[in-house]
Amino acid sequence: MEWIRNNLGLTTFQLKCIAIISMVVDHTGAVLFPGSLLLRYIGRIAFPIFCFLLVEGFTHTSNIHRYMVRLLIFAFVSEIPYDLAFRGTIIEFGYQNVFFTLFLGVVLMYVLQKAAEWPVKAIELLLVMWLAEVLKTDYGSQGILLIAAFFLLRNRLWIKLAAGAAWCFVWNGFVQKYGALAMVPIALYNGERGRSMKYFFYAFYPLHLLLLYGIARWLI
Repeated sequence: MEWIRNNLGLTTFQLKCIAIISMVVDHTGAVLFPGSLLLRYIGRIAFPIFCFLLVEGFTHTSNIHRYMVRLLIFAFVSEIPYDLAFRGTIIEFGYQNVFFTLFLGVVLMYVLQKAAEWPVKAIELLLVMWLAEVLKTDYGSQGILLIAAFFLLRNRLWIKLAAGAAWCFVWNGFVQKYGALAMVPIALYNGERGRSMKYFFYAFYPLHLLLLYGIARWLI
């Protein structure tokens, strides 16, 4: 496995590209072809990869507070495009975009890192999961649980991959079970950063949602 990762492994940049392509396919299906499940199946690998990359970003960032602020800014920036694409309205408080989930995930990792005892860690995990449900963030408490699993098992590759695959079958398993395929590119991660296009990946999320909304309106 080590030889495969060293010779055929994927960088952070390449994993981001895979996740983004999957996300676009998923959102294209949701917005433009809601009756087609095939596109949603392909899109299921995006979120597990993004959660994995979030953990990598947290463990390697030089400024965790700046990392949190950046996620929160793009969460608010993305909310109107998210509501337009998926709800057809400028603002809607029933569901919040995935950047809010990722932001809460970083908050969780931050407090878990500070906590010394497991009872405290468990309480913190439950509180952040509850907050995700209250705010109705994308993937909700289950999304937070996946981030926590990847973070707590970050140094135990095979157990982490097994936990990630199991999550995909437990959470909305009818569709999300195809997300277990995300464990293959995650397993091939070689620890290298690759090309840096940090802000492109952040900006792409709201921009592609606006584009899909525009196409959907044009097709009406």
